[in-house]
Amino acid sequence: MTHGEVTVAAAAACGPECQEITFGSRLEAKLRLPGFLAFVLAVGSALVAQTPQYDLILQGGHVIDPKNGVDAIEDVAVTGDRIAAVAAHIPSSAAKKTIDLAGLYVTPGLVDMHVHVFAGYTPGVVAEGMMSMMPDHLGFRAGVTTMVDAGSSGWKNFPDLKKNIIDRSKTRVLAMLNIVGVGMVSQDAEQIVADMDPRRTAETALKNPDVVVGIKSAHWRAPNYLSIEKAVEAGKIAHLPVMVDFLYLPERPYDKLILEELRPGDISTHPYRVPTPILDDKGKLLPSMAAARKRGILFDLGHGGGNFYFRNAVPAVRQGFWPDTISSDLNLVAANGPMIDLPTVMSKFLAMGVPLKDVIRLTTSGPAMVIHRPALGQIAVGSEADITVLRLESGRFGFNDTAGERIEGRQRLSCDMTIRAGQVVFDFNARAATPFHETQGGR
Repeated sequence: MTHGEVTVAAAAACGPECQEITFGSRLEAKLRLPGFLAFVLAVGSALVAQTPQYDLILQGGHVIDPKNGVDAIEDVAVTGDRIAAVAAHIPSSAAKKTIDLAGLYVTPGLVDMHVHVFAGYTPGVVAEGMMSMMPDHLGFRAGVTTMVDAGSSGWKNFPDLKKNIIDRSKTRVLAMLNIVGVGMVSQDAEQIVADMDPRRTAETALKNPDVVVGIKSAHWRAPNYLSIEKAVEAGKIAHLPVMVDFLYLPERPYDKLILEELRPGDISTHPYRVPTPILDDKGKLLPSMAAARKRGILFDLGHGGGNFYFRNAVPAVRQGFWPDTISSDLNLVAANGPMIDLPTVMSKFLAMGVPLKDVIRLTTSGPAMVIHRPALGQIAVGSEADITVLRLESGRFGFNDTAGERIEGRQRLSCDMTIRAGQVVFDFNARAATPFHETQGGR
């Protein structure tokens, strides 16, 4: 509708109370006051009707939002960087752009709470090294909008992680601080007790509450719990959870770690790694695992390049022992090995019998709660518009673990589109693009 059409329509709406309307270089009207008000309201209504209410509508997808109990075909509207509406039908005319997602699943942006993204140029090293991956390079194409770097940096080099990675990435990157000041420079460095400083670790966390979400103890080799104890001390000062990558030793029992050393809300990662003792010799889940979960210990998958074994995972999952969070343990070896990406890891749990809705929960609202970021991992009006669109394919698919063993599944998840803070950042099937024939020069 042109400006002139709006004016004519508004004048007509004014009705018999309009004594005279003429058009020339200016609009001249002799109106009684009630008629004039009706005229103004009609013009305003016509102009408002032309302005799209939303920037984007994701239309016709199957929304799974476990936190808010949504599991249905819904439209999702986005304005700016926020979710503006979730409803069964939102007309396309209400948005500047509408994307048809029929046949796909629309979920909250995936939260991968165990990655290593302190990338640099040193070969074979995690902290500022080539073993870490740049978050934006692999995360968006996997549907991941939030990552938690799990202990790559300690208090000494966290400023570099923040300046070079966190502050420069479109991906939301959070961090757990390694109890060792230099972080994961090497596993040998993580044995240096003199570099474990709970007070300075906690101080760094408290100075960066927007991005530091936990403390990490990893790769401790001595037959005691000293590294874990130092991490827990820092966690107490900073009021943060602790994640432990525990190397099993017979003289340092795993059940003591999860039943005595860790606090409720702390996290044991890599539970399906062999030889972590979670099953007895008949494949039955050990009572200590249920007891630890009952007292509030959390279990993070942390697939990685060597930390996921079907011989532990399959019997445990069949007995109802799922991880509290499904995570990738993203690093160079894992990404080029059996882990591949987070949707592939999620697909392995589908193959082991975990329902899709629960797999989504364990990669969205589940990790968001573990890291004390409840605003993440949901599609709710007012929340930041981090959205993942997943394709669920049916067929015959093979999945391997980090021991080279294989299972088959009938479903496989892959990322079709990723939206971060309201912007399409990955679009595998060009759904957000304009058809070529509508562009300049098209036929």
